[in-house]
Amino acid sequence: MDLESLKRYLEKGVEESASMVDGMPSRFLEPLIMNGLRVDLIEPGRIVCSMKIPPRLLNSGNSLHGGATATLVDVVGAAAIPSAGYSWKSGVSVEINVSYLDAVSVDEEIEIDARALRVGKAVAVISVEFRKKKTGKVFAQGRHTKYLAIASKM
Repeated sequence: MDLESLKRYLEKGVEESASMVDGMPSRFLEPLIMNGLRVDLIEPGRIVCSMKIPPRLLNSGNSLHGGATATLVDVVGAAAIPSAGYSWKSGVSVEINVSYLDAVSVDEEIEIDARALRVGKAVAVISVEFRKKKTGKVFAQGRHTKYLAIASKM
């Protein structure tokens, strides 16, 4: 692909969709991704959620978009921190990685299992495993590291 074609691909639809995008409410990404998420289990250091994959979260190959999976690692993973007894204001992400092992299609039920591996004074590490509910097969694994805001002693 030549550089000009690459530029056109990345800027595709920018002018036509600018007014629509600019009109979206702030922080619209989390509700877009998480609408339909159900919490099935909360215990200290662990949260298990499930959801049915909606069409809005599909990529061009008609499977769950990797960006949606990464957002779920971020948000559900961050929720495991207060379940471990730390403040809900859990700081900022330092690193998020996802290994994509299989595809998931529209209307498939999935399970998201987030576990706090370590919640220390300054850093938390969370593991997030994604399974197909019908088969139990793992289709993605994520790891989320967060810097935790240290409370002032003043």
